[in-house]
Amino acid sequence: MPRNLKEEIVFTAIMAGLMVLVMTGYNVAMAQGISADLPLAILKGYPLGLFVAIILDLLIVGPIAKGLAFKYIINEYMKKKTVLIGITISVLMVLGMVTLMSFFGIAVEGELTNGHVLATYGHTWIFNLIVALPLQLLIVGPIAREVLGRMQKAASKKAEAETIEEEV
Repeated sequence: MPRNLKEEIVFTAIMAGLMVLVMTGYNVAMAQGISADLPLAILKGYPLGLFVAIILDLLIVGPIAKGLAFKYIINEYMKKKTVLIGITISVLMVLGMVTLMSFFGIAVEGELTNGHVLATYGHTWIFNLIVALPLQLLIVGPIAREVLGRMQKAASKKAEAETIEEEV
């Protein structure tokens, strides 16, 4: 878990950056098929998707997911196994982000005006969840946690070295 603003920014940038990149590619491929235009279509949709995802993550989904996790789900046993806390929050984050980003995706594609908005949303939501959950738990989450762990280890070593210098 990030312990300060710098760590939160790096962790969110990695998490959102990778998730949005892969999910944009997946959704564009699902909507348009795989063609030579796919990379350009991904790059075209990526910046706005990333911006929206970061805002939703930091201001809405993250605080709600962490609040629900620590208030209703995480117990004393889980507090002893920090990996369980990470998995719990990751699952809640994926559920929240898929819920909101699926709506964002169909809005951007102009699908809110057709007569089957609920069916389109439900289809989009389930297909996004099928990819986003394993992507988060098996690939992106471990990468982001590894980078965060290395940052925290380096920060601890630096603080330790500074303490030793002050004592000398």
